[in-house]
Amino acid sequence: MEAVKKLDATGLACPMPIVKTKKAMQELNSGDVLEIHATDQGAKSDLTAWAKSGGHELLQDTEEDGVLKFWIKKG
Repeated sequence: MEAVKKLDATGLACPMPIVKTKKAMQELNSGDVLEIHATDQGAKSDLTAWAKSGGHELLQDTEEDGVLKFWIKKG
């Protein structure tokens, strides 16, 4: 999946992945995709809920070697 921007939130605990995601999304245009990498297991439910409440679309999420990867399309 092609992302306009990549955010590395690995090693950060809640709520920092959400805080950094929110800031990164402000720099994108509507329709752009942000790729986020996080290691906090709570990020999965947090980012899913945040994307939905913010009018964004969670396109895909995967886990690879303990790293959660998310692709969120800006609404």
